[in-house]
Amino acid sequence: MDLINLKVKEFIEQVDSNSPAPGGGSVAALMSVLGVSLAKMVGHLTINKKKYLKLEESIQKKFTNSLNQLDSIKIELIPLIDADTESFNLIMKAFGLPKNTEVEKQLRNNEIEEATIGAIKVPFAVANLSLKALEILSFILEFSNKQTVSDLGVSVLALTSGIEGAIYNVMINISGLLNEEIKKYYKLESKKILNKTFTYKNTVLRDVYQLLNIE
Repeated sequence: MDLINLKVKEFIEQVDSNSPAPGGGSVAALMSVLGVSLAKMVGHLTINKKKYLKLEESIQKKFTNSLNQLDSIKIELIPLIDADTESFNLIMKAFGLPKNTEVEKQLRNNEIEEATIGAIKVPFAVANLSLKALEILSFILEFSNKQTVSDLGVSVLALTSGIEGAIYNVMINISGLLNEEIKKYYKLESKKILNKTFTYKNTVLRDVYQLLNIE
């Protein structure tokens, strides 16, 4: 299924169906892509404004580099919208393998384990890429067009929702793993990602609230 080329309404209808995919993983990836896109929009509406042009050249250069970083992240995130659904389908395919003999059972278990690891890697990548984007937003906010503060706030919310949603999908797939070392690794790294996410979210949104005069 080519989700990224669907119309918005078509994508919504695909989610609102009796099929388990596309589900939370693909939606989380989409939220992150939208979060990055909003942050880039803020950048586009900042560059070449009078206040921006008065900034030191080094700051302008860092701002441009930050937007380029966001663009690279967006490019990596977009295919993960489809990849999440595809990885889920591979798990379902593995579960459908025959299990009449011991050999078939072993082959089936191996395929399920491999497919499950694949289904973990996709949302884990979404979470990591989204966190990289989130880390950039504090700098973007400091020097951005202040008329776009609300947009950047929504960007933060979209990215953090994307990260949390992706981690939820990592964790639910971890439960099906047999390899305890891999399970332990993803649990530990997921906790680290969430802790960093909450820190950045609180920092940037505190500034957003102040700029919007929300008490």
